Amino acid sequence: MTDPADLPAEAPPGAAHESSHVIPLASRIPNPQPPRVIAIANQNLGTALAAIGEQVLILDLDPQGNASTGLGIDRRSRRYSTYDVLMGEATLRDVVLPTAVPRLSIAPSTLDLSGVELEVSQERDRAFRLRTALAPLRDTPRPGDATYVLIDCPPSLNLLTVNAMAAADAILVPLQCEFFALEGLSQLLQTVASVKSTLNPDLMIHGIVLTMHDARNNLSNQVVADVRQNSNQKVYDTIIPRNVRVSEAPSYGKPVLVYDLKCVGSEAYLRLATEIIQREKELIARPPQPSGTINSDQQHGAA
Repeated sequence: MTDPADLPAEAPPGAAHESSHVIPLASRIPNPQPPRVIAIANQNLGTALAAIGEQVLILDLDPQGNASTGLGIDRRSRRYSTYDVLMGEATLRDVVLPTAVPRLSIAPSTLDLSGVELEVSQERDRAFRLRTALAPLRDTPRPGDATYVLIDCPPSLNLLTVNAMAAADAILVPLQCEFFALEGLSQLLQTVASVKSTLNPDLMIHGIVLTMHDARNNLSNQVVADVRQNSNQKVYDTIIPRNVRVSEAPSYGKPVLVYDLKCVGSEAYLRLATEIIQREKELIARPPQPSGTINSDQQHGAA
């Protein structure tokens, strides 16, 4: 968990079952204004949302750049990156690159991101760099701008992750169906609660998505049962299975939906995208909740 001492004291002014057929897609909701910002998400979910009609921008905040590589963005073409955005040396619009997937673009990352925490550690706005960069997209949207911004974060909970949470409307929590992943879930939820109470009072948990599931593995099934029992209202029905095509796709510079649309991994991501849109409809229709700390249900992943 990020040390609270590293967080600014004040905000800145101003289908649970796999199927051989893709289920019918939900109808597209009107463009949210401003765009919805969701962390933590990857290129496969972004591709699935684009496939059902959303205009999607992925922000790659992982120094390893897996989302960028997985969308075929050659490192030599990354003249600017999210590092330049966080350092104030380029605007977000300067950095965004198109991808081979219609309606999907990306702000790529480079290894320079690994030095951000050290470079801005003494700056008062260190946790709000990404929120500031996103302000033009929120305040003065243009035709063709993203309806959804997905932030791909590094696996560790560091300043980059805190920036993502401080800028996001909601957190999508990926949980691998493995025993030690439950410990990581608890740590992540504690960090969300800390960010909500100190940096972003409107932050919410959009849902928990179970990934890397192997139906033949008893431990994998037990993790699913345990998470659903304790966090059922926030767990998506869709489970992302362990699938070799999902693992292969990044090595070809393609999201899995482009690499193999009909594999079970692609179908699962399409179902998840549809479920997210449906949950968005419910969130839009729901009366606003008072700002404040995450309640006990939310801390355990329940609505």
